[in-house]
Amino acid sequence: MSSYNINKGIGRTVEFRGLKSQYLFIFTGGLLGILIMVMILYMVGVNSFVCLFLGAGGALLIVGQTFSLNKKHGEHGLMKISAQKRHPHYIICRKRVRRYFKFKTKFRQL
Repeated sequence: MSSYNINKGIGRTVEFRGLKSQYLFIFTGGLLGILIMVMILYMVGVNSFVCLFLGAGGALLIVGQTFSLNKKHGEHGLMKISAQKRHPHYIICRKRVRRYFKFKTKFRQL
């Protein structure tokens, strides 16, 4: 009889060293952007020490900010923040008040 291993991670969120779900996209996208920026600066002819300093500083900034966002807002925090920004602060109604009341007629038509 064959024995099969059961994947016990089904239904869990993706996690890498404490970063959860959408923060991983920010983390990888930010580091990829910094890498491309350093490559472009190096090919343009900027001093290599300046490129290394900007690359290391940018990477440290991305890593620090991503981990702090993850710690502050949690797993679904970015979705909650974006939903809160799309929620209206107040509702503007320009209809007349009279339109909200339904007046019944005395006689029904047959």
